[in-house]
Amino acid sequence: MKKISILTMFALLIVTGSCRKDSSFLDVPPKQVITADVAFSDPALVLSILGDLYNRTVDFSGLDNGWASFVDFSEAFPSENGSSFFVQRTGWGYGEWGTWDYKYVRDLNLFIQRATAATKLTDADKNQFIAEGRFLRANYYFEMVKRMGGVPLITEPLEYDFSGNVAILQKPRAKESEIYDFVISEAEAIKNLLPPKPEEKSRATPGAILAMEARAALYAGSIAKYGATTPQVTLPGGEVGIPASMANGYYTKALAAAQAIITGAAGNYSLYKQLPDPSDNFANLFLDKSSSESIFVEDFKANGGKTHGFTTNDQPYSISDEGLDAGRLDPSLNLVEAFEKLDNTYAPMATKDGSGNPIYYTNQLDIFADRDARLAGTVLLPNGLFKGKRTDVWAGYQLADGSILTSGDAVQLKPLPGTSTPVQVVGKDGPVNGLEFRTQTGFYIRKYLDPTVGSGRRGRGSDVNFIRYRYAEVLLNAAEAAFELGQNAVAAGYMNQVRARAGLTIPLTPAQITFDRIVHERRVELVFEGHTLFDMKRWRLANVVWDGNHMTVADLVSNIGKATKRNTQPYGLWPYKYYNPGNANNGKWLFKEVLPSAVTGANRFQLGNYYSQIGDDVLAANPKIVRQPNQ
Repeated sequence: MKKISILTMFALLIVTGSCRKDSSFLDVPPKQVITADVAFSDPALVLSILGDLYNRTVDFSGLDNGWASFVDFSEAFPSENGSSFFVQRTGWGYGEWGTWDYKYVRDLNLFIQRATAATKLTDADKNQFIAEGRFLRANYYFEMVKRMGGVPLITEPLEYDFSGNVAILQKPRAKESEIYDFVISEAEAIKNLLPPKPEEKSRATPGAILAMEARAALYAGSIAKYGATTPQVTLPGGEVGIPASMANGYYTKALAAAQAIITGAAGNYSLYKQLPDPSDNFANLFLDKSSSESIFVEDFKANGGKTHGFTTNDQPYSISDEGLDAGRLDPSLNLVEAFEKLDNTYAPMATKDGSGNPIYYTNQLDIFADRDARLAGTVLLPNGLFKGKRTDVWAGYQLADGSILTSGDAVQLKPLPGTSTPVQVVGKDGPVNGLEFRTQTGFYIRKYLDPTVGSGRRGRGSDVNFIRYRYAEVLLNAAEAAFELGQNAVAAGYMNQVRARAGLTIPLTPAQITFDRIVHERRVELVFEGHTLFDMKRWRLANVVWDGNHMTVADLVSNIGKATKRNTQPYGLWPYKYYNPGNANNGKWLFKEVLPSAVTGANRFQLGNYYSQIGDDVLAANPKIVRQPNQ
């Protein structure tokens, strides 16, 4: 939703009041303060307050908080020298990812209370505003519970009586299941208060409400089922952990909410299918603001003063608008190899033949042929096209004797063996070990990358939306819930719709729908959208895939498609030009799996990371708050 400032309205009121006589100046009440009664008598003023509450929506990932929220969990490498800590640390602190903003909760509760008590708004306006406030409140409680577990459930503004007794303000943590139940019950209560309006993307709609409900119920079901594998990650009062007996109930609610969207009860949403090339189509669904797939987004507008620097930070260096910022987010080979082949099988990139000899390719893109189209729609591959230009990605010349001829930058020229004229010996876009803003993995990001002229400039920025909920996720949520309920045929039907849009023409049979398939499909469809961490947490896989062990190339290329595959260090795939005049392969390309030199750590997820640490200030102020387990 575009940013709406009530300060502008205050300023207008101040201006109109400035024309009074000096003698009456002291009798004028302050115009920069509007009472609740006045504010909630005018829909425009209420909307301005609501706009601020929308702008405070909490996301784990986003475009306005830059590229760094995506460059973790070994799905990408940070090509910025100041961010090397991402790949040098050995794990995460207990305090990461948390949120505990009861000021925001109070403001939401006040908004709902005042909108409910308003007497000068029409019933239609009141219902609209109340439903939106309750949606934002439920959505924030969902953001809290998936990070913190059970939190104090406060649905009325707390008032301090200045007696010195603060016990009335000290609320204990609710059970984790109770917070999920609240989110689900709120969604059920308000989903019919708003008219179906698929064209509305940045405000609450029945579609957004049901999408939130489906995701929340799916998370709760997963924690209930898979929490049994980590019994240490519980608290005796239920503040952390959900009984396994509740799993099927949550999965049933998740499936019902998702199916309400799928059947059109919330309006007509559908998979985006506007371009003939499936890779271009997938990339474009994140650029098209009118996409039939988007359900709830954070909206940006270049002509409204709200833009972000995602393209500025992550565009290919040689195609950047100003040559100042580029290339920070480099998808890993770990991720690239997860995109399966068109025959529904998994395989690493073919760099060597059966005898261990390099495989030579005429075109750099040939090694990626016959893969899930979402690969080229998510990742800008070597020699990939952006803004009508090709990326220049290669690590140097491979000489006949096995040595490498390269340099520290494309502008540093060197002569080839047997010649005297200096030539370019490394790509303008890298990779060069340690050269920031050039790719270190051989890949750039394509998802969200804005081709609009000027979108990569610091002063202008991009107004591509960040999609919080979209129809493809709804289908995958439904597929997962159906699978967990033993309805494999239903799960296959939903999953195959998503896969067909990605160019995978061989449908999966019900028997082929497995937990590994569920995990894989969400990874390749939803990567860099804020799901990776929370999916691994709810499945209790985080401590398995991020086990703190360093990876070998053998680890990298094996067990692709397995939910438990280790993923602790981001690898790259570096292209080299072969230089051997007179040889049949002269001028062709070969590729090598490379661990960037900055990668010295290995992601280690501890049991104490499943729930973010509650701050010492919170614990000191409220003795009823129990600590997280394993911290």
